Amino acid sequence: MDLDAGRLLYVGIAPRYMANRTSTQNLRKRVRYHYRGNAAGSTLRLTLGCLLGLELRRVGSGKRMTFGKAGEATLSQWMADNAQVCWIEQSEPWDLESQLISQLDLPLNLDQNRHNAFHSRLKELRAQARQRARELPISS
Repeated sequence: MDLDAGRLLYVGIAPRYMANRTSTQNLRKRVRYHYRGNAAGSTLRLTLGCLLGLELRRVGSGKRMTFGKAGEATLSQWMADNAQVCWIEQSEPWDLESQLISQLDLPLNLDQNRHNAFHSRLKELRAQARQRARELPISS
């Protein structure tokens, strides 16, 4: 997949729509987690790590999957060197997210994005990474 530098590849929101309770997330927390967290808590990190060929591993109890300490550090550095963030303040961001996903070519979004040409390939890559992780011993 060849992509132009500066091209929008992913749209995320914070807080997400919650009918029954108030979200504890805000945009600052989500962006920080995407940049410094791990694949277990960030679908964007999981996607990027899989595309970069990092090895996904089960950690802790074995239910969570990350790229391990070294892999997550590699991914964080890659993001610091290559990823850019921009934002728009919106009172109901979930409406704008759905609109953007339906109208733009956003290859790294999976949710609401089955129409994207890269969707099935990305879903397959992530599933293969999870399956390999299940076959490996739990990492410390």
